[in-house]
Amino acid sequence: MRLILTALLLLALPGGALAQATPAERTMMRTVEAEHDRHIALLERLVDQNSGTLNLPGVRAAGEMVRAELEPLGFEVRWVEMAETGRAGHLVATHPGRGRNVLLIGHLDTVFEADSPFQTFERDGSRAVGPGIGDDKGGVVVIVAALRAMQAAGTLDDADVTVVLTGDEERVGSPVGIARRDLVEAGRAADFALEFENLAIDDGAEFGTVARRSSTNWTLTATGRTGHSSGVFNDALGYGAIYEAARIIDGFRRELPEPNLTYNVGVIAGGTPAAIDAEGFSVTASGKTNIVASTAIARGDLRTLTPEQDARVRAGMQAIVADHLPHTDAQLAFADTGYPPMAPSEGNRALLARLNEVNRDLGLPEMAEYDPARRGAADSGFVAADVDTLGGLGIAGGGAHAEGEWVDLDSLVRQSQRAAVLISRLSLGGA
Repeated sequence: MRLILTALLLLALPGGALAQATPAERTMMRTVEAEHDRHIALLERLVDQNSGTLNLPGVRAAGEMVRAELEPLGFEVRWVEMAETGRAGHLVATHPGRGRNVLLIGHLDTVFEADSPFQTFERDGSRAVGPGIGDDKGGVVVIVAALRAMQAAGTLDDADVTVVLTGDEERVGSPVGIARRDLVEAGRAADFALEFENLAIDDGAEFGTVARRSSTNWTLTATGRTGHSSGVFNDALGYGAIYEAARIIDGFRRELPEPNLTYNVGVIAGGTPAAIDAEGFSVTASGKTNIVASTAIARGDLRTLTPEQDARVRAGMQAIVADHLPHTDAQLAFADTGYPPMAPSEGNRALLARLNEVNRDLGLPEMAEYDPARRGAADSGFVAADVDTLGGLGIAGGGAHAEGEWVDLDSLVRQSQRAAVLISRLSLGGA
């Protein structure tokens, strides 16, 4: 019955739609539609398996579920242990072929750890809710569905495809050079990279992601002389740590703004004393109104669109920090586990143009570029300097990183169809 409905759907597409699709591509479309229930069942199993980043056995279990899908398709699948970074590891699957290498990027982990009350898949018609359902388990299922469609159509046989699913995208392990070693190597070997985070949608229109901003954490520690508040501002005590921190943060606000740049302050504390925990999430402070603060600590993030912007803004931040108030000092440190930007490039835009060729040939809407200031960072940033990259090819939905995260299950069909045809054309050099 589903195949009959699929055939009717294809016949009902607008005039000219599918005119440029090959017989193999028509087979891919039919296969995705026919296997929709199977893909939803896989998504449910993945979502019900908790794989919070720090639930190492859970991340590995999610990886084994994907292994069971890829090995029957002819992929050689290996698990890359990451004990030295404190994380579970990554799944790397390779399918050698005669074509150009296409790298598919996603992640197995979620922000919802084992102690989260949000744990299960729930469906209401075409809408489903669950932890990590869109970010990024829906994207993982899109990858599987697309590859299964390619196998059914025969285009996978000669395709050169690499799949890298990281196990710590939400909380990257340290050192980052080891944590992302295998992904970076795969990017350097690839001809094209496709990232399967959530599809970008605004007011019902679907967009392509040719750029993402970076994400790097910073910590500001200001110090000053402490003493009785009656002496604040004088030549002996100076301004104290809290005024120094306030000067710096307000300097960021006033002096640094430019397009595609943000530098949020997420947490701050000051007093005598003040401290921050090892994870950088919790700050403590104590003091009295009649004591000049000895220490102030603030932590935030920096997001930039290009490496050049990132270097320039970091230098600007350090210059503001260095202009100290009397009898104070301050240090600004950047974390080494940040995400580099996926900078916009002509190669990335050419990939979006290829996707729009697919959209036209399949009777799907064309996609404009999405505003990078509205997207978060992703693993695609680690490969974009080496290979043309297109992001946001995963499932449509919303509420990522929050209880109630949801997806549109119908989008699983069109995203998998788009991906199957695009991967085939990129690898094999088709229409």
